Amino acid sequence: MIHTYSPKVSIGLPVYNGQRYLQKALDSLLLQTFNDFELIICDNASSDATPDICREYAARDPRIRYFRNERNIGAAPNYNRAFALARGVYFKWMAHDDILAPTYLERCVAALDANPGVVLCHSKTVFIDENDQVIGYDEDSLHFRHPSVFARYHAYLRVARNWINAIFGVIRADVLRQTALIGSYSSSDMILLADLVLRGEFYEVPEYLFLRRDHEAASVQANRDYQLRQVWFDPRNRGKIELTHWRWSWELLRVIWRAPLTWHDRALCFAHMQWWLRRTRWEMLSDLAVAARLLLRPSVASAG
Repeated sequence: MIHTYSPKVSIGLPVYNGQRYLQKALDSLLLQTFNDFELIICDNASSDATPDICREYAARDPRIRYFRNERNIGAAPNYNRAFALARGVYFKWMAHDDILAPTYLERCVAALDANPGVVLCHSKTVFIDENDQVIGYDEDSLHFRHPSVFARYHAYLRVARNWINAIFGVIRADVLRQTALIGSYSSSDMILLADLVLRGEFYEVPEYLFLRRDHEAASVQANRDYQLRQVWFDPRNRGKIELTHWRWSWELLRVIWRAPLTWHDRALCFAHMQWWLRRTRWEMLSDLAVAARLLLRPSVASAG
């Protein structure tokens, strides 16, 4: 039987060994006041109780579709697989350890429906710890309603190195399909948001409806070194030397070139990249120094 149902919202939940927090994330989704959605769980070959939890919830609610990878394909490919399986008009990624307030989807969908120029809607963010206790608030506003592409891009680059919680917002699926999605390199979500802000406005609901969990096992905390984070994004990066800040600069230039802009807007955005390059010049030099040390490091003879 062919399924023709198309929900208003598709939620992609990539997960790997998420048994500790997964149920709270799933419960917060099932308690949403807006319920015309499907939930796509992409299990990245978990070895804990994650598969059992997912199957239990999928058996209870027909909106949940559970997929399991035979092997761990890395965070970036798994995030993109969740989107590839989506059927909704709007799409949202959901981390297995975060929580949504009950009205999150309702408020975001209403904003997208009412504002055709908005490509992404999210809410203000509160940080919680492993025990659900509030530990802080994200004060960076990613509310970019200016019709000028350059004004939006200029404003975004000022906060692009921060938490950028908007990556977990509700996005127009047809616009997201025009991007390169999540790349297999560190902080590629930052580049994806740059691509999206060139294509339309961001709307920030002025309520703290997104509870982002900050804990020691979270991806950023567990992989503080950029090279380790490269492998977390995609295991195929193991052993490769990545010039992280050079890669970011190149990708930012690339999204400007790929986006459907007028030549005037494209030229302004390219010109503004001078500010970004000045800001990151010392980190780019540090990348070269680290790469040189790795390349010149003598190989260790085997003690046969």
